[in-house]
Amino acid sequence: MNGGAVAIAVIMTLGLLAMIAVRGLSHFWPADVVEAEYTIPGQPAITLIGEVTTREQVPTERLHSAGLPVDPEQTEFMDRELLKVGNRDLNGADFRWIVADWLTDERYPEDIVVVERREWGNFYGYVQQVKQDGEVIAEGDQAWQALQPAVDRALEIYSDIHALETGAIGKINSQLERIRLRERGLELDNALTPELQAELDAERKVQHDLYAELEAQLVGLYREFNRDSVHLRSMDGREVDVSLSKVVRVFRPNAMGVSAKIGHYFSKLWEFVSDEPREANTEGGVFPAIFGTVMMVLLMSIIVTPFGVLAAVYLREYAKQGVVTRTIRIAVNNLAGVPSIVYGVFGLGFFIYLLGGSIDQLFFPEALPSPTLGTGGMLWASLTLALLTVPVVIVATEEGLTRIPRSLREGSLALGATKSETLWKVILPMSSPAMMTGLILAVARAAGEVAPLMLVGVVKLAPSLPVNGNYPYLHLDQKFMHLGFHIYDVGFQSPNVEAARPLVYATALLLVGVIAALNFAAVSIRNHLREKYKALEN
Repeated sequence: MNGGAVAIAVIMTLGLLAMIAVRGLSHFWPADVVEAEYTIPGQPAITLIGEVTTREQVPTERLHSAGLPVDPEQTEFMDRELLKVGNRDLNGADFRWIVADWLTDERYPEDIVVVERREWGNFYGYVQQVKQDGEVIAEGDQAWQALQPAVDRALEIYSDIHALETGAIGKINSQLERIRLRERGLELDNALTPELQAELDAERKVQHDLYAELEAQLVGLYREFNRDSVHLRSMDGREVDVSLSKVVRVFRPNAMGVSAKIGHYFSKLWEFVSDEPREANTEGGVFPAIFGTVMMVLLMSIIVTPFGVLAAVYLREYAKQGVVTRTIRIAVNNLAGVPSIVYGVFGLGFFIYLLGGSIDQLFFPEALPSPTLGTGGMLWASLTLALLTVPVVIVATEEGLTRIPRSLREGSLALGATKSETLWKVILPMSSPAMMTGLILAVARAAGEVAPLMLVGVVKLAPSLPVNGNYPYLHLDQKFMHLGFHIYDVGFQSPNVEAARPLVYATALLLVGVIAALNFAAVSIRNHLREKYKALEN
């Protein structure tokens, strides 16, 4: 029975992971684009172009109640398909449900293009012309050959603009803000002399001069960036100009071979794990969320481990075993069962409002009324999760300390070691695998938490990473993105539900992978420590 229960649990877990993987990873495959005639009985036929994303059977009564001209008495079920037609700027929505029986003359022309844009989603249609500064440089069959090099050129300029804005210009803005805060601090202390004011003005002028040079360079880059455009025809015959500055990728899925599709698939997959999100988090990547999740877990681990170990050592090695100690252990065990949102409320009230607000008053008065630490951020989120997971570390460490034979303690003391030396050189090393077990359990719980983070620092879209090239380089006061909250936001707060659904599965699979990677790293360290001290234990 035990073996059967374990087998069922493993099968259910693997099945869940397989479902998430299939539904999430299939999103990045370049599906063929169909062009067909769609005729609703009693209405004129229209031409549709798009990707078939979902097929299902629905009761005819359901279609009839939706106002479609179907007869429930003729057939009980009908097939319908969810077609991604794109062109949201023209149609208002980029998904459309259609009845499969009303779709005729299906064809897959090789010259249909898919244009991935930074805004308004994909465009499905045909390339008519490529323009440069409004002048046509290629049309007809030559337009496609001229389009790809122009897109590559625009992407290179975009990379230069992004590097300039987030690098040099971001550093200048950071320096200007530091000068402003220094000036405000001197004003509050009544220490702003004319000499200091002149020095600050000189520093500010240097930064403004540097900014003027970079701004001129940036204007030139934007001029080159907006130079080219492509003239496209949609499925209903409308023609539009799309600036290549808004294009991320352009390809012909129907003309791609298997090797080309595999290359495109891995390119999209790499974009997902390495790029920033766009289109209200329904397109692009999730790298800021990956970075924020890993950094928060590592910071939480650094905070929770010493406190949990010290508490466990005191309770097991130094505290008098009595009613008070038993009461404390009961309280610790009960804390492990407190709902996580309660810790979030505590973090908001104690860490942010009380502690952070007091620190702002004492150390950052020049920045007020804008809070520095009196608002949610990486530091408070890590402390809140450390508080949430410290009972797990305490219990695991105590169990490890309990399993150490009494003879080892007595042998160490008999050889002349003090109690502190025995603790530091014998007990703690031998209980280190148990500490790592507690840390593994803490990481597994903290990495997937969402509710408390919504109150203490996580945001939908962070303007920058908590680590960058601006002093002091590590910005623990900044808000950050998190994979768990990203799943919640994309799945339940997105205005485009159909586009967001595959990304929910892909991000969930990525979160499982990140947690597994962190746990595997901790397990390998634990196994190494266990082997190291096995001989001493024997």
